[in-house]
Amino acid sequence: MSPARLRPRLRLSLLLLLLLAPAAWGCGPGRVVGSRRRPPRKLVPLAYKQFSPNVPEKTLGASGRYEGKIARSSERFKELTPNYNPDIIFKDEENTGADRLMTQRCKDRLNSLAISVMNQWPGVKLRVTEGWDEDGHHSEESLHYEGRAVDITTSDRDRNKYGLLARLAVEAGFDWVYYESKAHVHCSVKSEHSAAAKTGGCFPAGARVRLENGARVALSALQPGDRVLAMGEDGSPTFSDVIIFLDREPAIQRVFYVIETLDPPRRLTLTPAHLLFTANNHTEPATGFRATFASQVQPGQYVLVAGVPGLQPARVAAVSTQTAPGAYAPLTKHGTLVVEDVVASCFATVAEQRLAQLAFWPLRLYHSLSWGSRTPGEGVHWYPQLLYRLGRLLLDEDSFHPLGMAGMGS
Repeated sequence: MSPARLRPRLRLSLLLLLLLAPAAWGCGPGRVVGSRRRPPRKLVPLAYKQFSPNVPEKTLGASGRYEGKIARSSERFKELTPNYNPDIIFKDEENTGADRLMTQRCKDRLNSLAISVMNQWPGVKLRVTEGWDEDGHHSEESLHYEGRAVDITTSDRDRNKYGLLARLAVEAGFDWVYYESKAHVHCSVKSEHSAAAKTGGCFPAGARVRLENGARVALSALQPGDRVLAMGEDGSPTFSDVIIFLDREPAIQRVFYVIETLDPPRRLTLTPAHLLFTANNHTEPATGFRATFASQVQPGQYVLVAGVPGLQPARVAAVSTQTAPGAYAPLTKHGTLVVEDVVASCFATVAEQRLAQLAFWPLRLYHSLSWGSRTPGEGVHWYPQLLYRLGRLLLDEDSFHPLGMAGMGS
């Protein structure tokens, strides 16, 4: 990377640290008592008929493809969950409770938006006019049929607020927002189990790492405090402490990329936005390998693998995809780990290893001082979610993985 490009990245990294340090010293992502509140960022309302991101709704860069209508009698009906948030008004004109049913991802975004609406307009609530549709009232292949879309207004039905309401929906994390009509704003999310639903960085449950005592264990059995084989800053192998899991979801089914090498043969499975280290020729030193999204690795490139002695380049022979159970993303002290004898990053979503390692410094400090829990929980850790929100403020969209932005390091 050129010095001219590196300097802005370093400035952004320092700013991330300044913003994140207070949250890391507290018990969670909330504001620390006594800290100064940052002035609110000016929000630009969406124009009528504008959508964000500026791509069609059913593309990978937005909410993804239609996966089929969900009926009450179908197996997929269990994917829907009711939303009883008292801060949201549901029109429910069918009087069946259908508008309250939605995927968990949609529910999370909607609940976040409800808070933003009340903060923006005291005394006003978010109103849902259309949620899950079981009666065929929408166009063919509408995401309303999957509980992945909602049409929203404000409770006072002030149409002058709808442009800003749409912008608030974008900020709340909806994957596609469309100021569709003078009467409502349309919002939708990615499928819970599509490859694009979470573009954070994970490995499947059965992926194995090597412990300092020589044992090879699956990530599902790994614990904070274990020391695993990793790569140091100088490009040499080292053993690094596992600090926490940035994501840990034993029950989920995920689509993974499979990177296969020959001479020596290795097979690494990881999510599309996860980073590993590549070079275009085998003569490149380990420190010259660059962080690359798994979905952008091509046959003919080289990745780093554990060999005898040390780390060595191996040529990529094939890249494919497969579905596998579990999603595990351990964070080590060095920000790297060797999985199935292939060197990978602990980070994802933004292809800047040094930036990510620096941005996660407060979290490493927090846990090194024994303030954080050593018991691995389930789901995405709050810190990368907070980091993602800050990243959206500080980095341009070209810095993120093209499938979307769901958490730096998750």
